[in-house]
Amino acid sequence: MIKKCPNHGIFRGEACACGEAGILILDDEKTEKLGRFISGALRHFPDDLGLAMNQHGWVDVDVLCDAMRTRYKWANKDKLFSMIESDEKKRYELQGRKIRARYGHSVMVDLDYPENTNPLLYYGASREEVDILLEKGIRPMKQRYVHLSTSVEKAREVANIHTDDPVLILINAKEAQDNGVRMLTANENIVLSEEIPPQYLSIVQT
Repeated sequence: MIKKCPNHGIFRGEACACGEAGILILDDEKTEKLGRFISGALRHFPDDLGLAMNQHGWVDVDVLCDAMRTRYKWANKDKLFSMIESDEKKRYELQGRKIRARYGHSVMVDLDYPENTNPLLYYGASREEVDILLEKGIRPMKQRYVHLSTSVEKAREVANIHTDDPVLILINAKEAQDNGVRMLTANENIVLSEEIPPQYLSIVQT
């Protein structure tokens, strides 16, 4: 759930870190519904909702809110902003009257983030797929970009969502970028990449 503390602003959970119970903005059910809607609108099917997404993934906030209220009468801009502000994974960003998803797109976008500066990156895979990845490289499948992690811990956390026994792949990002592979920093935990050839991949030794 999303609440507002009178002293510290928007937070998620039963109580603010200061102990204040806060004022309810969105309960768990509405938070999930609105989150799924925004994810679909900004990552997967903007055209279906009448959103004019530009090449960098931005859409007009007011148009998104109109589409949102058509689906959910209780939704409004304040609730949208509260969801974005309290999102620990930093899935979305606002810029003036525009909003976009930071990552997770299946639609074709050309995100204009700064180039990655991490020399090494990580990718979690299942044991069933790791040999194929090491042989053929990592390609975007259902998403526009390959999503890489900036730390072993984050890569394992992401991989654990899909498999109980992940294998972590080490990416020599500096060498790959020096040779023309485009990698972009979405946030401190996630780097977005074009296809990564196999010569830049190896198994993380644990």
